[in-house]
Amino acid sequence: MDNTDPVWPIQAAIYQALTGDAELMAEVTGVYDHVPKNTEFPYISIGETTVTPGGAHDRFGSRSTITIHGWSTYHGKREISALANHLVRILDHQPLEIEGLHTVYVHHAQTVTQTEQDNDIRHVACRFSIETEHAA
Repeated sequence: MDNTDPVWPIQAAIYQALTGDAELMAEVTGVYDHVPKNTEFPYISIGETTVTPGGAHDRFGSRSTITIHGWSTYHGKREISALANHLVRILDHQPLEIEGLHTVYVHHAQTVTQTEQDNDIRHVACRFSIETEHAA
């Protein structure tokens, strides 16, 4: 039993969940860890993660907060709102298969919408809280 950093396994599981959803993938050009230059909109990027220790006396665990971003050039918030709704539908209170970890819960924590770069790019940031324990 160890307290290995959960960031990459969580990100990989989220990527699988998002790219495995036909409805989301019909709406975006891709889901990215690193967004290539000249990527067409709309798309999803997996962003920042914060991890704090968790678990119990007999097992290691962690509480992670991960931010997933939606990007759009649609003038108005309709498209980024739809992207946020997909993210919440796919992840909130859903089982997440994370390699080497047992998922205790996945909860939608916050959604923030923003307008970027002279009103041309719409951005939504959805934060999810994920509690995991190391598999026995």
